[in-house]
Amino acid sequence: MASTVTSRPGYGQLLRTRGAWTFLLPGFAARQPFAMLTISIVLLVQHTTGSYGAAGAAAAVTGVSMALFAPYSGRLADRYGQRAVLTPGVLLHSLSGLALTALALAHAPLWALFAAAVPTGASVPQIGPMVRARWGVKLQGSPLMTTAAAFESVTDELTFVFGPLLATALCTAVTPAAGLVTEASLTLVGGLLFAAQKSTQPAVTVTGHARVEHASALRVPGVRVLVVAFLGIGSVFGGMQVSLAAFTESIGEPGLNGVLYGVFAAGNMLSGIVCGAVAWKVAPQRRLVLGYGALALAASGLWAAHSVLVLAGLGLLVGMCIAPALITGYTLVEGLVPAGARTEAFTWLTGAVALGQAAAVTVAGQLEDRFWGGAGFLVPMAGTVLALTTLVALRSRLVTRPRSLTVARGVGHRVPLTVD
Repeated sequence: MASTVTSRPGYGQLLRTRGAWTFLLPGFAARQPFAMLTISIVLLVQHTTGSYGAAGAAAAVTGVSMALFAPYSGRLADRYGQRAVLTPGVLLHSLSGLALTALALAHAPLWALFAAAVPTGASVPQIGPMVRARWGVKLQGSPLMTTAAAFESVTDELTFVFGPLLATALCTAVTPAAGLVTEASLTLVGGLLFAAQKSTQPAVTVTGHARVEHASALRVPGVRVLVVAFLGIGSVFGGMQVSLAAFTESIGEPGLNGVLYGVFAAGNMLSGIVCGAVAWKVAPQRRLVLGYGALALAASGLWAAHSVLVLAGLGLLVGMCIAPALITGYTLVEGLVPAGARTEAFTWLTGAVALGQAAAVTVAGQLEDRFWGGAGFLVPMAGTVLALTTLVALRSRLVTRPRSLTVARGVGHRVPLTVD
């Protein structure tokens, strides 16, 4: 069945939404450092230890910590408000990042780096999910919601164009510690500016004097399937970061690392713009399966690339396949998850990307240390193929059904919460 496209409410209409710019601009500034974090850790720790395996492991601990704590951050934001979670979070993240930098420069043992990496990852501010939740409040089921999902994906990828370039430039041209120090500083300033925008944050659900404790978004079967899909996407990000760094160093051009990763992210961003500009007359769950199949196929060729031009071309193609999968996954959340649990749902998906990235940088780092140059590119292939297999087998769980079941837990009384 061919994909048919028609015009949809566009980006211009979306950006004219009243009050949108009050959270979009600080939100962009606050999420920029996230794209710098992993590559900054990899480049710093590799410089101080001489091992991509150690660098990947330190970055992986950060990613795992973020993946484990992100959903709780989202749940707390749904319950107590985004500002109450963000303010202490960005302070902790900045201090932890600076501590990790100091330990790496002091050639501290790997376990000490891991100890600092845990709070660094756990306190990563979940700006993207929080912005998406604010769009949900503003648009309230409008046809612009899919456009907003695409716009947020494009914004995420724009940060992944500039973030790695900036981090790599700072680490290679200034000092290996400059990337992580800048990341911590930008997180603090951007996070506090975003937290100050109180008027657009989702309202906290209150009944009487008790706050409602919603059922976890992870109880929705479709969310669990999406988590697996996003784990595979994370394996692409992590595998590319380590393997591109190893490849460019092996050819004596470490400065090309940020350029190649920027090409990959640019492909992601460009395809995201296209996805948000058209309305696909194909069910979103089918669109996700088809797009993910293309991603797995493109990622399977990375390991065979032996030149900068070929690798850049394949990276661009892989990037172009990621955005449709991300946009469709986030769009499906709107139909699968009740409004009161969407920030948590978005953080589960963000956390899944981080967890997949963490596993990928660990495995890819070991492969690059022990086998041939480019062996780390096997990780994106394996991750996407395994995720695609799961997605095909469980695609029926992504179908949005009428909301009829009520599940909730309250304090002192029960409040209905619809779930699929």
